[in-house]
Amino acid sequence: MPSEDRFVRSRRSEAITLLRDILLIYGLFAIYYVMTVNTIYFTIMAFSFRNIMTIFRRSAYSKYNTLSGSELVPSVSLLVPAFNEELTVIENVKCLLTLNYPTYEVIVINDGSSDNTLGVLREEFGLEPLPNPEMRNSIDCQPINAVYYNPQYPHLYVIDKPNGGKADSLNAGINLSHYPLISSIDADSLLEKDALIRMARMYMENPEETVAIGGDVRIANGCVIENGAVKHVSLPRKMWPMFQAVEYLKAFLGGRIGWSSINGLIIVSGAFGMFRKDYVIAVGGYRGGYPGEDMNIIIKLHRYMLENKLKYRVAFCPEAVCWTQAPDTYRILSNQRKRWGRGNLKNMIENYDMAFNPKYKVMGLLTMPYNIIFEALNPYFKITGLLALVGYTIMDMTNWKILVVFGLINILSGYLLSIGALFLEELAFKRFTKLSDLARLLLFSALKFFGYAQLGGLWRIQGHIQFMRNNNSWGTMTRTSWKEESKAAKTA
Repeated sequence: MPSEDRFVRSRRSEAITLLRDILLIYGLFAIYYVMTVNTIYFTIMAFSFRNIMTIFRRSAYSKYNTLSGSELVPSVSLLVPAFNEELTVIENVKCLLTLNYPTYEVIVINDGSSDNTLGVLREEFGLEPLPNPEMRNSIDCQPINAVYYNPQYPHLYVIDKPNGGKADSLNAGINLSHYPLISSIDADSLLEKDALIRMARMYMENPEETVAIGGDVRIANGCVIENGAVKHVSLPRKMWPMFQAVEYLKAFLGGRIGWSSINGLIIVSGAFGMFRKDYVIAVGGYRGGYPGEDMNIIIKLHRYMLENKLKYRVAFCPEAVCWTQAPDTYRILSNQRKRWGRGNLKNMIENYDMAFNPKYKVMGLLTMPYNIIFEALNPYFKITGLLALVGYTIMDMTNWKILVVFGLINILSGYLLSIGALFLEELAFKRFTKLSDLARLLLFSALKFFGYAQLGGLWRIQGHIQFMRNNNSWGTMTRTSWKEESKAAKTA
């Protein structure tokens, strides 16, 4: 018996030693992981600061107003996929029809809406079926039901088609489009009047190499909207859109300016982007049947240009602003983020061969590895890191104060990145004129680390689980009419 007890104690001691070794190794890995991701974040932020002065000078001294009547400006087809958007689509179309741009068309694609999206469009603009519409069929998509048109609105077309998803709608719009540039715009978004001409100006700086340009997307919740335009900028009143306002500032100003400066931008937001149509057709158009089409089209463009050894750039234009309506409830926001998680994972799996491949230059050596390791897998490292911290504490492997300090340093790093994005905003654009708005941005930049950031990781994991279960649903997205949103903003 005594020898048996000694054997049990010995095996238990070996198990504890092994567990300690595993925790130690993982702890070192976690430390280097955090250090690496923060180094990348701050490096990209530094690139953003380096380029913001160029952007500021372009914004301040740009001749974009003189371009609005110039014949040299390339013509653009604006594609607006719409599924159950009857509450927002009219304001969106009115906004698009009054842009400061010489030659363009607006193509709304009603993607088999179950509400009255098509009906309100036909009633508002007096649209009738167009006999024998010229569909080029450059890209595969579902057969359309009809194209609606009214000569009194010569630049407006509405395609009615069975439900096939956003990508299929965009492909249908491309097949009808008449111009060499296309711009994708969400039906729940509003463009600033000069947004398109600012983006075109960037395109005209290097039209041969520019294949895509992303615009800056901002949260419209809380703003005063009149006649399809943002008349007064203010922050959202509700908690969920407020957290998203902080996120968007960091992602677009603190991230995409930097990534675009090294030609490593992996996504142009589906809410607002501009593309060369010939290259979009060359890569087969938008991938249907799965979320993440906005990331997928950019990855395909990178791959095509690099494999064919063509000079190119995917740019970002922060002066071109699109205002979008953000989810304002937990359910809708969680559905959106799960969908994003599915789309991101799908794109990483489909294009894993680009990662760490010198053939794909910045995309292969930096962008793809970053998105796989620090975006797709990030929530798993967060969870296991938290479990490791619990194990450290239980096994008394380190002083709890050291863990607290490490956690605070990590939070401080993230907070500094949010402050950096806000500083970029104030340095170049100054859209938030009230001190109370700046104070709220600083407050929510800190609060997001205590619950909201953790929810983001959870939603991404749930999205991955949905992907594994072949759950490809879009999720319910409830809209609020712009009139109601504006009325609430005025009375706030």
